Amino acid sequence: MTNGTWSADTPGILRLPSGRLIRGRGLRNPLPAGQQPEFGIYLQGKEPAPVEWESKWVKWTDFWLPADRAAFVKTLRELLERSETERVEIACSGGHGRTGTAMSCLVTLDGVPNTEAVAYVRANYNKRAVETPWQKRFVRRFSG
Repeated sequence: MTNGTWSADTPGILRLPSGRLIRGRGLRNPLPAGQQPEFGIYLQGKEPAPVEWESKWVKWTDFWLPADRAAFVKTLRELLERSETERVEIACSGGHGRTGTAMSCLVTLDGVPNTEAVAYVRANYNKRAVETPWQKRFVRRFSG
């Protein structure tokens, strides 16, 4: 399965068990070359700068957890649904802690057991994904 023009060998792309492709990135880095996303979720303590594509902001302070967990789950479900036909991305400042935590929750929605989600994301996206013990615990307890 492909969506838009992402490809699994593009840096920062996570392939979900269903085959859907999600890009993760750090907002403090330049926008990667190639196609822009069609939808993005931005995990920041304050509202991020506007982008040219549709996006949603999830209030989430660095190294912590989402401020509104119900809104986070709703937004994550929307991203998962849209990833079937659109280029989607998840991003925070560095692209590791909050992004990795959100991606770990996303893979549980796609069928990976909570206890294996962090390892899946570290193996398939970035070995530094999910930075704090409470982020790991959040994923283990996640039920979207």
